[in-house]
Amino acid sequence: MIPLLQINNLSIGFPQGKQDNKAIHEISLSVQPGQTLGIVGESGSGKSLTSLAIMRLLSKQAVVLGGEILLHLKDNDNLDLIKLSEKELQKLRGNRIAMIFQEPMTALNPVVRCGKQVSEVLLLHTKMSKKEAKLKTIQLFEEVQLSETEKIYNSYPHQLSGGQKQRILIAMAMACQPALLIADEPTTALDASVQQAILELIKQLKEKHKTTTLFISHDLNLVSNLADQVAVIYQGKIVEYGSVQELFSNPKHPYTKGLLFCRPPSDKRLIRLPLMEDFLSKAGKEINESAGKFLNEISLETRRLNHEKLYTQKPLLEVQNLVVSFPIKKSFFGKTTEEMKAVDDVSFSVYPGETLGLVGESGCGKTTLSRAIVLLNAVDSGSVRFENQNILNLSPTQRKEFRKNVQIVFQDPYGSLNPRISIGEAILEPMTAHRLLDKKERKNQVFKLLDLVGLEKSSFIRFPHEFSGGQRQRISIARALAVNPKFIICDESVSSLDVSVQAQILNLLNDLKQELGLTYLFISHDLAVVKYMSDRIMVMKNGRIVETNEADDLFFNPKHEYTKLLLRSISKLSLQKTI
Repeated sequence: MIPLLQINNLSIGFPQGKQDNKAIHEISLSVQPGQTLGIVGESGSGKSLTSLAIMRLLSKQAVVLGGEILLHLKDNDNLDLIKLSEKELQKLRGNRIAMIFQEPMTALNPVVRCGKQVSEVLLLHTKMSKKEAKLKTIQLFEEVQLSETEKIYNSYPHQLSGGQKQRILIAMAMACQPALLIADEPTTALDASVQQAILELIKQLKEKHKTTTLFISHDLNLVSNLADQVAVIYQGKIVEYGSVQELFSNPKHPYTKGLLFCRPPSDKRLIRLPLMEDFLSKAGKEINESAGKFLNEISLETRRLNHEKLYTQKPLLEVQNLVVSFPIKKSFFGKTTEEMKAVDDVSFSVYPGETLGLVGESGCGKTTLSRAIVLLNAVDSGSVRFENQNILNLSPTQRKEFRKNVQIVFQDPYGSLNPRISIGEAILEPMTAHRLLDKKERKNQVFKLLDLVGLEKSSFIRFPHEFSGGQRQRISIARALAVNPKFIICDESVSSLDVSVQAQILNLLNDLKQELGLTYLFISHDLAVVKYMSDRIMVMKNGRIVETNEADDLFFNPKHEYTKLLLRSISKLSLQKTI
């Protein structure tokens, strides 16, 4: 059978002077009609570059150095996409080839209503009238399981949730029933249950329309749910290629093994997670040999004794009946007529040396709660006691001392660092604000902190844009540690990282907890990661804590229906592989 898409010896580079600076090295792959090929790799591996080359949407700096991208359509057997003119490409894009992008908010035009954006695709590639295009768009919205389709047709992107926006992108991509659908990390930023729903939707649409799909992700677990064949790409080269069953049952390349096993396993509790470098440094050995020494398990008895000691202490933080609300409707005179309780009567305690996990989907109130604890959000009622002192009644001077003891590591490390100041200055800033140490000692302390989080001293004079996502998160952690805090809130601090970088940061946080005696509130929508990190877990839904339990007990014996829903979503997305 002739493949629908065939890539032969494709090379892409970013030439500078006489150097090619290859980012893609002679890769070859093919997708049969009606099948799904998964392309897996971490950030910078070349996955998205390959998909953009197929769409001919590469930046001006990127140059195709060789190879061909053949599209075999019924009406044209050998269409080399690299050689097509822009006019010819415009007829293909959105029509015969469509793409679902990773970030729906940036892929959608913020000043055009969602329905009109989908209708434009139909008006461009078909002979439909505006009225027919609108009816077809609403039909597509129903097909991608959007409710209140008329309302959504007239909504702007910012008025919709992440899952709804992603469904609109899918509707747009499927509008003209393309022969080839490219899905580039379409679920990365979504919660587990929404992620599962989007994957099921793509699968259903693929089966209904017999669409050939190229599914791109950094997560092998996701790809296993959708793909027939998988290509693993590392540093611009395909290092492993085969059927899903073959690749997952018997991975051969160390990088593939690393992608499979760097995530926290669900059936055991490890002291440390294996790292990608552990696999790559032992390329010729079996998985047990390359990772075994990193897989020291914590016994149930050891964990029980630790908890017995932990919970005999007085709580470090006590939150009682906390309520935080936001106005959602005001009268003509500015008086609030309707409000939403983002945090609704929440109570819990955190003990010294504990990691308390907080899990829930986007919009449930996790971040609002964390910001209220560090006095960044106003509180309607309730109390927050730190070291038995109600922080809501503190004077400005006392608040400054409190903020020295309680720090927060945010989800987006780039957004939380000032791009105009060097890393050294960013870490020095809190020490200067709290008048800790003298000028010379502060600089020495920065060097110690950089070493503590695994960064070179030379990082002191570099700027945030010069670092990777994982390195920037390490910098954010070093900045939080600069004032010697007792309590750190990690707010989705590993959610946007690749699995291997995520493993590094999780290991680092656990190391720092042991070395410095830290206490964490660890917030995430990823229950598997929270389980690995936490002593206890709280589950939050619609501003309320619906369940709290010891991490393993909650994971294996959930009581609340919402917790069960989250766990079902995770189990469908996971391979449950063990080493």
